[in-house]
Amino acid sequence: MSQLRIATFNLLHGQPLAPDGTPLPFPPEPADPEVAAGALAEAVAALDADVLAMQEVDRYQERSGLVDQTAVAAKAMGAADWRFAAALHGRPAPVSGWVRDPSAMGFRVYGPADVGADAGSASYGTALLTRLPVHHWRARRFAPAPFGLPLRVAGRRGLTPVPDEPRAAVAAVLEGDRGLFTAVAAHLSFVPGWNVAQLAGIRRWIADLPRPYLLLGDFNLVGAVPRTVLGGAAVMDGMAGGVARAPRRRRRRALQAAVPGAARSRWTAVGPAYGLVPEPVSERQSVPGSASGPAYEPAYGSTRGPARAARVRGSRRRLRDLREARRTRLERGGRDRLRMRRTPQRQPGDRLPGWRDLARTPTYPSHRPTVQFDHVLAVGVRPAAVGRAHTPRTPISDHRPLLVEVDL
Repeated sequence: MSQLRIATFNLLHGQPLAPDGTPLPFPPEPADPEVAAGALAEAVAALDADVLAMQEVDRYQERSGLVDQTAVAAKAMGAADWRFAAALHGRPAPVSGWVRDPSAMGFRVYGPADVGADAGSASYGTALLTRLPVHHWRARRFAPAPFGLPLRVAGRRGLTPVPDEPRAAVAAVLEGDRGLFTAVAAHLSFVPGWNVAQLAGIRRWIADLPRPYLLLGDFNLVGAVPRTVLGGAAVMDGMAGGVARAPRRRRRRALQAAVPGAARSRWTAVGPAYGLVPEPVSERQSVPGSASGPAYEPAYGSTRGPARAARVRGSRRRLRDLREARRTRLERGGRDRLRMRRTPQRQPGDRLPGWRDLARTPTYPSHRPTVQFDHVLAVGVRPAAVGRAHTPRTPISDHRPLLVEVDL
């Protein structure tokens, strides 16, 4: 059984690199379409990825040759399906960050059937591409932080104040050789704390989708921070919205009202994709399932009524039986005969670990990597299923792509 090649790549809109490996300054004139598309296609084809997450992706922007970069990448890798989530509509500006397009619609998600649509409205966002059969698509947008940070910008000296921008995430339920799994492409804020809340929100957002989970992207978080955030996201629930903080009963009622079936994770094939719980910090959108498979929705089953009463009575009866058995043992043999049952030792390969980084290697900057902003995080994947990791050098972007081989 062959391993899948899972990759994440921050394109930096396909910005070319200087001979020393540093990004070239912002182009004063529109880029040549053939040159821009050719460099991107070469970089993506060299990855030979089965699942590819891309961040900082342009759609019909002048700086990238007025091409649909997701469509170019899909053709280069031979993708069977893909989605591009437009985090914003507009064009980049040297100082203000972005000039928004007032005539553009709200949050939009584009796929293979939308190539050429809205060509007059340039956009920028996150994409997820795959060669595997897709059963369900889902997308969301995060609001920007209310403030920015001084950052280094290619072609400028010193630090430049940069405002934060909306971010997007795309999720897909894919079918591998071993069954269904969920892949998520995300690009998070560079503002500390804000990106942590966004990452915790993604964990809740995909909680009803089938495991294993693969979370790919540029999180603007280094080291073990992303894994720690995901592992303890229950503590972070209050940072992303009021529904998650509510007591269990109110939270269940809110979820049931917005998403019939959100409280359970058993899977049943249904018709159209479903809506999602609105959160103050983001916009969400479900995308209809592709032709390669139906959309999926979790089934809901009530935990109240006679069935619950019967379970409660059974629990009380078992508790009385246990107490009676304990009293009998004490009378027969005394306390010295009571032993704690030892839990059988598990073999190392029997345990599925929690959230973990499948590759710990620097990816930024591309000419001399020293830190890792780009991650491939997973839960439900056995350590023995993870193969080699690669960070190949490409002719574009100040990030190196991160490629991991996984048996799924």
